[in-house]
Amino acid sequence: MIDLSAFAHRPVAVLGLGRSGLATARALAAAGAEVWAWDDNNGARAEARRGDVPLVDLTGCDWHRAAALVLSPGIPLTHPTPHPVVGLARSAGCEVVGDIELLARARREAAFIGITGTNGKSTTTALVGHVLESAGRRVQVGGNIGIPALDCEPLGAGGVYVLEMSSFQLDLSPSVVFDVAVLLNISPDHLERHGGMEGYVKAKMGIFRGRTPDCTAVVGVDDERSRAIFESLRAEGGGTVIPVSGRGRAAGGVYARRGVLHDETRGYALPMMDLKTVPALPGEHNWQNAAAAYATARAAGVDHDDVVAGIASYPGLAHRQERVAVIGGVAFVNDSKATNADAAARALASYDAVYWIAGGRPKEGGIEAVMPYLDRVRHAFLIGEAAQVFAAALGNRVPVTVSGTLEAAVEAAAARARDEAVPGAVVLLSPACASFDQFTDFEARGDAFRRLVEGLS
Repeated sequence: MIDLSAFAHRPVAVLGLGRSGLATARALAAAGAEVWAWDDNNGARAEARRGDVPLVDLTGCDWHRAAALVLSPGIPLTHPTPHPVVGLARSAGCEVVGDIELLARARREAAFIGITGTNGKSTTTALVGHVLESAGRRVQVGGNIGIPALDCEPLGAGGVYVLEMSSFQLDLSPSVVFDVAVLLNISPDHLERHGGMEGYVKAKMGIFRGRTPDCTAVVGVDDERSRAIFESLRAEGGGTVIPVSGRGRAAGGVYARRGVLHDETRGYALPMMDLKTVPALPGEHNWQNAAAAYATARAAGVDHDDVVAGIASYPGLAHRQERVAVIGGVAFVNDSKATNADAAARALASYDAVYWIAGGRPKEGGIEAVMPYLDRVRHAFLIGEAAQVFAAALGNRVPVTVSGTLEAAVEAAAARARDEAVPGAVVLLSPACASFDQFTDFEARGDAFRRLVEGLS
């Protein structure tokens, strides 16, 4: 737990009592702060009450007394409209921050690595943490992945916090400066929470806020928006800016060309490793993740041989192209984290014969991003609220079955893959949708897929 004694004897409000909110309330209470905790959900309040978290209705408190409002990232800060409590706090001049802001203020001696992007940030964060830990560094991995920020272990000089940063968390971290800041890619997502694409890009740019000449920016250049950000940062000067790519040469940077990782940061290209031999990192998008992780670890002072060894031994993450089983020559892959079409497109591009399970609660933009990869789909099995909409969008491009439920989709996809016996066949759960129509979150959806596959064997 992180020591927040700077808030001792001061009122601090916590709005949102999920994992990060509860961790924040516990850390503040342990530091002797006067905790005002609240959640609009009755069940969350009941859970907090069982954990002896003090509850205060934040609509009726004296905001002029509060030292800060710590907002959970799932609660609207600005769009579509700010949560009413945010308005009350701001009207009283009370700062509104997130838990990562508190972590950075409390552990100023440690180094901070921040990783963001529409897709790939969880894999890259876990990979960077794995590489640094394998090289003997003291590391804590958290933020939008793993344990809440304030449940991390306290690190001092020489320690490194590797943090996955969502756009929401970046909005709530106004003074955090990352020693190494990584932007992987940008495509439309969460637009309603940022007032459109311009606001979303601005939020992602927060990863580079306050950078100094000692800071390093690692920027993916495989999409147009991120490439423009790279060019802008390079033109600004002040700090190192390294381009990374999974598709081909990124001059002066780190890139994969036909799956071989190259380091060109010293003015000449050195082939470092064949990423096609790393089973946990299939496809160009994961090659970009590996390039970003390599550049980040090198910027953090890890020897290149240790970086290569760490990437080679990376075990992968659950729900991110996780190979659950191979049954009768058919691979079953859990990519439940693919909650938008761009992420699903990246997964489809990684395989040649796909029995694709997709659907859930649709997001803005539909599934346009997957259309270039439909030649890899032998049959689509559609579930959830998006099933009929996706079926209409796919038309006659691929054979479609509206399965409705995940259970029906897994059963039908497994049977068809078994009957057709195509070499290299993959039953791929990559929904291109949020999970909230049928599951509590993408993890629950992926866990259900895993159980269903285990029931087949």
